Amino acid sequence: MNSRVVLRHHTRYQYDRPVFLGRQTVRLCPVPRVASVIRNYALDISPDTADVLWRHDAYGNRVAEVRVPERVTAFDVSVSMEVDLGSQPGEAGESEIPVCAAYRDVDTAGAQVSRFVEAWRIAGEQRVPSVVADLNRAVAERLTYQRRFEPGVWTPEETLQRESGSCRDSAWLLVTILRHLGFSARFVSGYLIQPDDVNGLSCDLHAWAEAWIPESGWVGFDTTSGLMVAQHHIPLAVAGRPEETAPISGLLDRCKATFEVTMRATPLPVGNIAPELAMIGEGGVMHSHEAL
Repeated sequence: MNSRVVLRHHTRYQYDRPVFLGRQTVRLCPVPRVASVIRNYALDISPDTADVLWRHDAYGNRVAEVRVPERVTAFDVSVSMEVDLGSQPGEAGESEIPVCAAYRDVDTAGAQVSRFVEAWRIAGEQRVPSVVADLNRAVAERLTYQRRFEPGVWTPEETLQRESGSCRDSAWLLVTILRHLGFSARFVSGYLIQPDDVNGLSCDLHAWAEAWIPESGWVGFDTTSGLMVAQHHIPLAVAGRPEETAPISGLLDRCKATFEVTMRATPLPVGNIAPELAMIGEGGVMHSHEAL
């Protein structure tokens, strides 16, 4: 696969009547530590009257706060960037050392989760990447991948009971198990760009887990594949809980809302461009609109 890729991502919300939008939070900018592999990043918001303010949230993510002054029947968010998949992102800096209590916070474990944790209790005390890698593979082998378009994340107990789940369900399960074993762990949402034997490239919103390993820093684990995270994983947001990484979240008037997410990945250079690929991203169901 060509290492240089142009990624385009468009989300369009449509409403059955003119509505006022509350503040919308957009988490679609790659995290600072991968800045070296990102070029020509652009975020476009429609309507054009929208006011966009960039800030860093409590986890260090770069997020855009969007305010729309008038009633609207549609709201569009478009992202474009060039990604060098052949370059290694920067290492986690001192500012990313897991002092955040949210990375160790755990809910009470149910019977299924407790059994899983106890089976790994002794191994987990080693705090080495190989142990987490083995645990990641065990989660991937235990679960059948399920593409889910309804919003929300299953509890770890429900995911184990069903023995299936989406990327976000399995990632949250691994984060929970790691915390019960004493690791600092966090939930990650981002883009996954992969070779595709049929179309050349595929691109989707994805979710995975990161664990803090002494002397290694934050290490990513993909519970869908059972493998460690690589260059084609582009993190957009890290947080203590899945709902805090939603690509787009905010309030709006009560209405009937629909949305469509389209992603296209195009390899560079121009002389070797394959046809653009459009697909509906599973991660788009994490977009959260709540009634005012």
